Amino acid sequence: MYITISILLVIVILAAAITQLGYLQITRMRVRNDHLLFSILEKAGLYSRERYEALEKQEVVITSFDGLRLCGDAVERHPGSKRWVIVVHGYTGSRAFSTQFIDMFVEEGCNVLLIDQRRHGRSEGRFTTYGYYEKYDVQAWVRWLTREYGADLSIGLHGQSLGGGTVLEYLAIADPQVKFVVADCPYSDLTELLRHQLTTLNKIPSIPFLSWVASRIRRKAGFSVEQVSPIRAVRDSRIPVFFIHGTDDNYVPTRMSMEMYEQKPEPKRLLLINGAIHANAYHVDPALYRSEVQSFTRTYIGSPDHVRSVVPSSESEPSGSGSGTSVENRIAPA
Repeated sequence: MYITISILLVIVILAAAITQLGYLQITRMRVRNDHLLFSILEKAGLYSRERYEALEKQEVVITSFDGLRLCGDAVERHPGSKRWVIVVHGYTGSRAFSTQFIDMFVEEGCNVLLIDQRRHGRSEGRFTTYGYYEKYDVQAWVRWLTREYGADLSIGLHGQSLGGGTVLEYLAIADPQVKFVVADCPYSDLTELLRHQLTTLNKIPSIPFLSWVASRIRRKAGFSVEQVSPIRAVRDSRIPVFFIHGTDDNYVPTRMSMEMYEQKPEPKRLLLINGAIHANAYHVDPALYRSEVQSFTRTYIGSPDHVRSVVPSSESEPSGSGSGTSVENRIAPA
């Protein structure tokens, strides 16, 4: 009897520990600092801290609908331009990691707004909610831009990983100034993502742990994982979306972008980069990624009057780590 009770006690303690660890990893994982993020970009030859510190920019602070201080940097390389792109980073990242995409949009005559998602970088917040609350933060940034620069703006959104899920969730409440979305390695449904990460990556049975983790998230973080499903927003949106994913992504399975692409009404586009793991597509083939995103940008907000006038050519060609990588692409170009 004593042995049986001891075994049961150990099982209960382990189950509680796994549930708590899952809840913390999903909603409150430690955020990486800017030094580490810039080191990754510098190693890949994509951007550097020195370049960003020398860049002329304006730090912007706004308040979220629930009273959080949200921070970002406005990079206005084309004063007077009505073309803006908001770049949204992934989980445990910050605006520092979004710097890799600045030149890609500046070359197209766009100004760029880099934001720190809630709980990341210099922005406040206790929990990550995978777009449930973050979509309203994107809405707040869009409305800040229109207040500052006019209601006639043409705005694009670029989101990577968590940022991709966030900008797709935003489609459900999108403002008319938003003309296109680029979603790099986004998840299609949070419940399905957690099930995949529990069973495939961590070898933990989804029953009963998924329901236990979801219950703790609901109690502690104030949202239900079932409420986060970018594929639902995608199905009902006519805003152009460009899905990008690496074929070797096992953290957020490649099939998630493919499923959303299949279910989204036109206009849409899909780019699969062979050999790229999670959040790695631009690192593997920056030239192709860049040319395809720029083509998509021109399709939906037009060609700028002047391009490449403010970015020296020596700075605008990232070397990356795998030029010439083969790509599955253009399943249905817009």
